[in-house]
Amino acid sequence: MTKKRIYLNAFEMVCAGGHQSPGLWLHEDDRSHTYTDSEYWIELAKLLEKGKFDAVFLADVLGTYDVYNGSRDAALRNAVQSPVNDPLLVVPLMSSVTKHLSFGVTASVSHEHPYTFARRMSTLDHLTKGRIGWNVVTSYLKSAALNIGLEDQMNHDQRYDFAAEYLEVCYKLWEGSWEDDAVVRDKQAKVYTDPSKVHDIRHEGEYFKVPGAHLSEPSPQRTPVLFQAGASPRGREFAAKHAESVFTAGPTTQVVKKGVTALRERIQANGRNPEDVIVYTTFTAIVGKTEAEAQAKYEELKSYVSYEGALALLGGWTGIDFSGYDPDETLEYIQSNAMQSAVEVFTRADPDRKWTIRELATFVGIGGRGPVAVGTPEQIADEIEYWVEETGVDGFNLAYTLAPGSFVDFVELVIPVLQERGLVQKEYAEGTYREKIYGKGQTGLKETHPGASYKQLHQPIEN
Repeated sequence: MTKKRIYLNAFEMVCAGGHQSPGLWLHEDDRSHTYTDSEYWIELAKLLEKGKFDAVFLADVLGTYDVYNGSRDAALRNAVQSPVNDPLLVVPLMSSVTKHLSFGVTASVSHEHPYTFARRMSTLDHLTKGRIGWNVVTSYLKSAALNIGLEDQMNHDQRYDFAAEYLEVCYKLWEGSWEDDAVVRDKQAKVYTDPSKVHDIRHEGEYFKVPGAHLSEPSPQRTPVLFQAGASPRGREFAAKHAESVFTAGPTTQVVKKGVTALRERIQANGRNPEDVIVYTTFTAIVGKTEAEAQAKYEELKSYVSYEGALALLGGWTGIDFSGYDPDETLEYIQSNAMQSAVEVFTRADPDRKWTIRELATFVGIGGRGPVAVGTPEQIADEIEYWVEETGVDGFNLAYTLAPGSFVDFVELVIPVLQERGLVQKEYAEGTYREKIYGKGQTGLKETHPGASYKQLHQPIEN
């Protein structure tokens, strides 16, 4: 079995309901409705740091799941990632009570200008002392585009062209605008910042024109650790060029292995070391002190799954309205302008498996698009090792069924087993998020990363 170091993220969302498990908010032990309370996030952060989790990965959407039956009603009734708050704003709460836990926050390039967004991320990187990561998403919900004044979202591949320029602007602001020693704080000379060391980026592109300088002084990492979750061919190419961590999902080891292999091939083709990119997959653990206890817990949780809520969630991901399908009808591949990989993992990626709509709803209803492991702490650890061996992933985004009980169970029961096997860290490394991944001294982007080239702006640009 594997002995390589496994990375663990808690997969969370600042929303009501079960995030990836629609219907489970009805369970008497679920406290996801307290997502509006600062205490929930503070206590969660303390718990995850106690369990030596690498990070909390905060998902987000800027729209409602309104594909099912052409309405948002099913999503609202079943708390399908709605209501939802801003993930970036809980990070300072969590970082203030932790020293090492890092934070991957989801933010869309489609709905905020890069000039203002770059400042928000620099601010978080300062406040967390370099423990921030950014999950770069292009958004897949049409409702989000409509509510910021667009007639429709961009087509799937164009969104990645837009995202590439968005990142270019951010790289220029984070890496090239301020020199390392621009802030001098020289009281004798009455100079706080040396103006000659702050540079305009003078960006003019197809989508953005940003002539000026970054508003923030360099943060510990400058550029946050970059996550990406694109699994379509276009998304995979984007991730291979820009991502330092990639989040993938699939119901079987065969599906995930296929995606990991294709990704690593594209990373190498882009002149980067495939081992420099940490690949995570979704994983849901339902653990009991005995196998019988775990199975009983699983059966109870399944009784709360909302068929309507699960299809509302799946409809948002895929762009397919499942309300008109017979529950026993088989899903076929349909090209859409939403999350193309969400359809492919249940159709083309594993040709030996045919999914009915009922089976899809049942599967998605607990843990989303990833596997669900049920058993004792030792059995869960065995399954984690198996997935690493079979797929080549480096870590897991651990989804929850009950908040925060799923994470409590994992920290108290499974983490000690994984630590005893030498699979997860017993102590944190010092430093920034990027240093915890790549080693002491690697606070910034690796030289092989395309964003590192924008450090050259320091020299040729003069005011």
